[in-house]
Amino acid sequence: MRKAIVQQFKRPSGALGRLAGWIMAHRESNLRRNAWAVSLLHIEPQHLVLEIGSGPGVALEHATRLATRGKVVGVDHSELMVSVAAKRNAEAIAEGRLEVIRGTAEAAVKGRGRFDRVYAVNVAQFWDAPAATLAALRTAMAPNGLIGIAFQPRNRGATDEDAERAAQRYEQLLGEAGFADLWVERLALCPRAICVLGRAADSQLESGRT
Repeated sequence: MRKAIVQQFKRPSGALGRLAGWIMAHRESNLRRNAWAVSLLHIEPQHLVLEIGSGPGVALEHATRLATRGKVVGVDHSELMVSVAAKRNAEAIAEGRLEVIRGTAEAAVKGRGRFDRVYAVNVAQFWDAPAATLAALRTAMAPNGLIGIAFQPRNRGATDEDAERAAQRYEQLLGEAGFADLWVERLALCPRAICVLGRAADSQLESGRT
């Protein structure tokens, strides 16, 4: 049963998918990880923000509280999670400050302008072609826009070393996709969570962490 539930975290559906969604929306470590990841982005009121793999909409809730005059877009493969996230954030959707769509990251960036902030929380490990996904995101971001890839290993017996190996991999992928000024933040969970951040810096702009 545990294996069947774990498999649902990639694309929740059906009764087990609802259970996986409930876990994502209520597990303390998940709540802390999502709030922390959003806090690292320094979202400003006017920002256009994208979350990839928005799941039950926990992080979207935090992002919409910050982008009060901008807009947040959440995208997820799972029709079930899109429905759950929309219900959770119905007020922000009604106000036109949030859009939750089903699809891929590449599809989500088309026709929506240049994103100031992009993030994914425990999602990048499921991407079939992470290099291509990050490259597409890079071209869809505003100059000096900030991306954050957060991850906490959840496999049985996971360790801090697993998190650090993931950090190294995501740093490499982000660098290869053209992101600059890369750095890693860490959250003291068990095992620890990491977030690799970087700038979609314009060649004529200096990168910074403001």
